[in-house]
Amino acid sequence: MKTAPSSPPQILLIDDNHDGLLVRRSLLQEAGCAVTLARSGEEGLDLFEAAKFDLIVTDYRMPGITGVDVIGRVRQTEPNARIILLSGFVEPLGLNEENTGADAVIAKTSNEPAKLVRAVKRLLSRAARKPPASERPPRTSAGVTVAGS
Repeated sequence: MKTAPSSPPQILLIDDNHDGLLVRRSLLQEAGCAVTLARSGEEGLDLFEAAKFDLIVTDYRMPGITGVDVIGRVRQTEPNARIILLSGFVEPLGLNEENTGADAVIAKTSNEPAKLVRAVKRLLSRAARKPPASERPPRTSAGVTVAGS
């Protein structure tokens, strides 16, 4: 008996750079994903509110609403959303998962395509977003949460 093929993961890709959108869309489609494009943070948020996405990939620096703004707004309505932030300024600005709210932060370098595909596969295979350490409850040495510690 054949099982019905599962539908491809739905990815929302947000970037104001048209060429970057096209290249990343091709890369993610080759990885088996269905990709919806947004050319601004505003358009990305509109699409996010109108449809269900398994993962969001957003650029950091865009006119108007930045990638970090997108992440903040998405987290308000969907705290467990899986989000990847791309930037050419990761090191100079010290961008990381803790200070951006993203699940993965990837520098726009020659290694970006491989890192992006790996991060997408890793996040899609994860059941739910793991909150950053700053959002987790304190633990005792026995691993039991203690009120007020």
